[in-house]
Amino acid sequence: MNLKRLLLPILAAAVLTFGAAFASPGATADKMAATKAAKPVLVDINSASADDLDKLPGIGDAYARKIIAGRPYNGKDDLVNRKILPASVYAKIKDKIIAKQPKK
Repeated sequence: MNLKRLLLPILAAAVLTFGAAFASPGATADKMAATKAAKPVLVDINSASADDLDKLPGIGDAYARKIIAGRPYNGKDDLVNRKILPASVYAKIKDKIIAKQPKK
């Protein structure tokens, strides 16, 4: 009788743990697809068009032209370091941009 009391909770925990994993195998694939879909597309400041730059928050036509005129950038923080953008505007877009380097 004591063996049943000991094994029953262990068996129940194992069934819950492994059963959930095998019950809905598509759930994991759905979560992975949602994660990939949620990743934002980064705008490359070294190659983006004026229209693409203009779509960024706080970037209008004038800033887009300044960004294009200041190319190439070694890093996205060059926009502030080289006084292309004020820090307040850069803060709005820093997670939406990238400065890709040409392949050698």
